Amino acid sequence: MIVLAGTIGAGKTSLTQMLAEHLGTKAYYESVDDNPILPLFYQDPQKYGFLLQIYFLNRRLDEIKEAAQHKLSVLDRSIFEDNLLFRLNADLGRATGTEADIYSSLLGNMLEELPNQPLAKKPSLLIHIKVSFPTMLERIKKRGRAYEQIDADPSLYQYYEELNQRYVDWYTHYDESPKMMIDGDKYNFVESPAAAKQVLAMVDQKLTELNLK
Repeated sequence: MIVLAGTIGAGKTSLTQMLAEHLGTKAYYESVDDNPILPLFYQDPQKYGFLLQIYFLNRRLDEIKEAAQHKLSVLDRSIFEDNLLFRLNADLGRATGTEADIYSSLLGNMLEELPNQPLAKKPSLLIHIKVSFPTMLERIKKRGRAYEQIDADPSLYQYYEELNQRYVDWYTHYDESPKMMIDGDKYNFVESPAAAKQVLAMVDQKLTELNLK
């Protein structure tokens, strides 16, 4: 099981699709466009933050259980990022510290209850797509989801900036599985076929090193 990580607009969904097609396996996508809670969260983070995280947790656990049956299935978001995201919301006053503590404990308990399959507990590989803050903002604007736009809510600027920075530290300390980092600024695989080919080759090399391909 391969899981992707990265901030909003990093290109996780695009790379998930590319990898699944390249490897001839199944892709699993985070519930965004069909998520009834996400627009409400952007309207009132304090009210809907905890509910949103529970929604994501429930959906992600279902996906992990199914994806863990296949060695090289690809998930466009790692469950190990969830605590980072919700803790940031608490630190910015978009959730309470108590909610963040409860969620962290629940996440840990749920991970322990996953089926006794190695891939369910830990992925075969985590791929982190690192992008600069300007690139992140550009891609958020380009994909055009109204509730994500800074023009509509200037407070999102601080949220996005802090989120992007925290991912750097999070990836440095991530040790749940083998990992690799893709420079999303250097390799614009979303728009450049040449860059996409390079990224797929880098992933192939890593999978070979791990005896997964």
